[in-house]
Amino acid sequence: MAQEQKKVSLNFSNIDITKNYIIEVKLFEANTWKVLSEINKPITFKINNSKNGFYIENGKIFDAKGYNFIMRGINHAHTWFPDKLDSTLKNISDTNANTVRIVLSNGQKWTKTSKDELKTIINKIKLNHLIGILEVHDTTGYGEDSSAASLQSAVNYWIEMKDILIGEEKYIFINIGNEPFGNGISDTTWINESKNAINQLRNAGFKHTLIIDAPNWGQDWQNIMLNNAKTVFDSDILKNTVFSVHMYEVYNNYDKINNYISTFVNNKIPLIIGEFAAEHKGMDVKEYDILERCQSLGVGYLGWSWDGNSPQYGNIDIVNNWNPNSLTNWGNTLINSTNGIKNTSWKASVY
Repeated sequence: MAQEQKKVSLNFSNIDITKNYIIEVKLFEANTWKVLSEINKPITFKINNSKNGFYIENGKIFDAKGYNFIMRGINHAHTWFPDKLDSTLKNISDTNANTVRIVLSNGQKWTKTSKDELKTIINKIKLNHLIGILEVHDTTGYGEDSSAASLQSAVNYWIEMKDILIGEEKYIFINIGNEPFGNGISDTTWINESKNAINQLRNAGFKHTLIIDAPNWGQDWQNIMLNNAKTVFDSDILKNTVFSVHMYEVYNNYDKINNYISTFVNNKIPLIIGEFAAEHKGMDVKEYDILERCQSLGVGYLGWSWDGNSPQYGNIDIVNNWNPNSLTNWGNTLINSTNGIKNTSWKASVY
């Protein structure tokens, strides 16, 4: 016969939120002191105070209420499709995603995202109970793409937008620049420019969780970010920086994916997969392995992208013709597979 299960709430007083505590649990027979069972291993827990925004602890991301936040999200190319914002945010939220990454422009390559537009974007992200990652896309491939903006220009943009962003730390991550270096750069260049960008934003008063993209067009095939992320992380006075790799055709087998993600996890350095798809430029990506490794290792991911991609990059749209009821094969995998968004995502506790 099945035993009745009861949920028990425990209340404590005089708790010091900076300390760990141990609870020993024993189950007694009714009206006696006869022990029926007990938890032999004490439970250790830490009381977390509410924070002003997201923060990092032991390589994991926590939201403002102290809950481990694992991103399950989708990219939206807002800069090129500004008229699709309302419907896309709603449709992305309806997939059970908890995060949306938004393409913005600082005006170097595309129409600049203004303060008023940025404010509207943030408000609509919150209205749809999503967490937003905002990124300047103009920096893509700097050093190889002669038209790309420097990481410094992205920093300047964020500082210009400061009064819109301050106070949104519970809801917004700042991804300083998208894929801000192409191929052929040195470790020193990536380290120094990343550190400089972080320090400038901290000196300007930003307390947001910041995101730094990998070099090599985001794919880090030289392992520059993999080998040097800790140095950059330690340079942040708030220790509140996350690293983002974009997993495309470089990540075409399980070992590469597992080794990359596991290295960050084992070293307790926060990582997300900021972009990935099922193929890229006609070359295969092991999307199922990325999904499985992220789920098993507690790492966030964001699929690229909702819609509007050029056919030259392959079948990387998540939906057909902006229709949420018409998923592509890639979109169905990202959203509905075992380790996909619908089965693994939890909305942020701030909502």
